[in-house]
Amino acid sequence: MEQKQDSPGVYLPPPLLYVLVFLLAIFLQNKFPIKDVLFHLPGIKILGILFLISSLYFLVTSLSKFFKTKNTLIPFKPASSLQTNGVYNVSRNPMYLGLAIVYLGITCIIGNWWNVILFPVLILLVQETIIKKEEKYLERAFKNEFLEYKKRVRRWI
Repeated sequence: MEQKQDSPGVYLPPPLLYVLVFLLAIFLQNKFPIKDVLFHLPGIKILGILFLISSLYFLVTSLSKFFKTKNTLIPFKPASSLQTNGVYNVSRNPMYLGLAIVYLGITCIIGNWWNVILFPVLILLVQETIIKKEEKYLERAFKNEFLEYKKRVRRWI
C-alpha cells in the first residue's frame, strides 16, 4: 500500500480567494451602493498606485525565492524546503501580504467601499482557511526549524 504524502491540504488556490472576495464586493456595490466621494480624491488614486508598486516587492521577491529553491507554489503539494530568509525575514507570508496590498491598491483605484468593508473578512479567511493549515503542515514537516522561525518572524508583517 502506497503511503500518502503529507501536505498543507489547501485546495483552493489562494489568489482565487482574493479574487472571489473582490468580485463579491463589486456585486455588493451594484446591489447596495455606497457613495464613493472619498475615492474621487487624486491622493487616493496615487495611494492605490503606491500600494500596487509596493506589492511588487513582496510578490516578486517571494516568488523568485520559490523558483530559485525549486519549491512548489501549489498549496496542496508538499514543500521541498522552508523559506526563512530574504523577504521571509519580514513576513512568514509575503505572497499573501503582497496579494492583500494589490487588493487594497486596486480598491483605491476603482473606489469601492465594499472592498474596504470586506478586507478584514478576506484577511480572516486567508488566515483561517489557508495560513493556519499551512503552518500546521510546516510544523509537521520542518519541526523545530519552523517553530524557531515562527518565534522570530510575524505572520503578516
